Amino acid sequence: MSSRAPDEASPAVEVSGLTIRYGDHLAVDGLSFLAAPGQITALLGPNGAGKTSTVETLEGYRRATAGTVRVLGLDPWTEHAALVGRIGVMLQSGGVYTGIRPPEVLRLFASYYDDPADPDEMLERVGLGDHRRSTWRSMSGGEQQRLSLALALIGRPQVAFLDEPTAGIDPAGRQLIRRIVAGLREEGVAVLLTTHDLDEAEKLADRVVIIDHGRLLADATPTELMASGQGDELHFGAPGGLDVAALGTRLGVTVTEESPGEYRVAGAPTPTTVAALTAWLAEHDHPLADLRAGRQSLEDVFLRLTRSAAEADAVVASERSAGTGGRSTRSARRGSRR
Repeated sequence: MSSRAPDEASPAVEVSGLTIRYGDHLAVDGLSFLAAPGQITALLGPNGAGKTSTVETLEGYRRATAGTVRVLGLDPWTEHAALVGRIGVMLQSGGVYTGIRPPEVLRLFASYYDDPADPDEMLERVGLGDHRRSTWRSMSGGEQQRLSLALALIGRPQVAFLDEPTAGIDPAGRQLIRRIVAGLREEGVAVLLTTHDLDEAEKLADRVVIIDHGRLLADATPTELMASGQGDELHFGAPGGLDVAALGTRLGVTVTEESPGEYRVAGAPTPTTVAALTAWLAEHDHPLADLRAGRQSLEDVFLRLTRSAAEADAVVASERSAGTGGRSTRSARRGSRR
């Protein structure tokens, strides 16, 4: 099998028209995007969006139904043996013998590579220098996550696939992992990161790919995404379950609760609107958590795009259902005439 190196100007990860089916279920639907060397790409989407299927295909553990994927110029499925030593994979859990100690498992994983990082230095890098005598089973979830990251990086990968790297980690641990991931950019590593922490994606990612129901919704930088869409809006935080109809009547525009405690005012953020909003909240004894005019957060964009996709899917499903119902009714009528 080929062990060719990609051109330096080439994308580290290429996904083109990727389709994945599980029987009748369409998990990934014609997905295309690129990830560049020295860049952190965040792959975002709701649960069931197709993220895991996509990443497993890129890692060479799942075969595409249609379309093509390339990692470092190689087909992950047919050229897996040539690729596996050049990528790092961080799983959310599992894959480690529970009685093993951090230095032992790092030395074991290092033995799989031609030019690994120093296991002792890697242990210090992820903040586990004081846990040399601990076993995997005795470590906290956050410590296990940091060790999993070390295992993903021990082979000096050119591409790192990181699945929820800060899930279940305390604030200090999250900051450490974010610094390590940001440092990979400086080393020229292509990082493909999946996360449900949109604040993390906003801070870390150079590029954000948002998918839902296996389809691409957005592919841009965080800045581009947050500047896109409806600019004349006001976003604010307050207790969940506000009477948005009454508030909308007071403001003269539509108010929607995007997620529990997060609201969008579909109107220009003028001083008059802001004053009316704060006055209404004061009259009803509701605290104002935050107020954002104009600039959206990545979470705002994510919720808007996935909500729009869900609404579009609901319309299509309704139309299909209505069409089927109509055909059934017509068939019944023809049958009764016969």
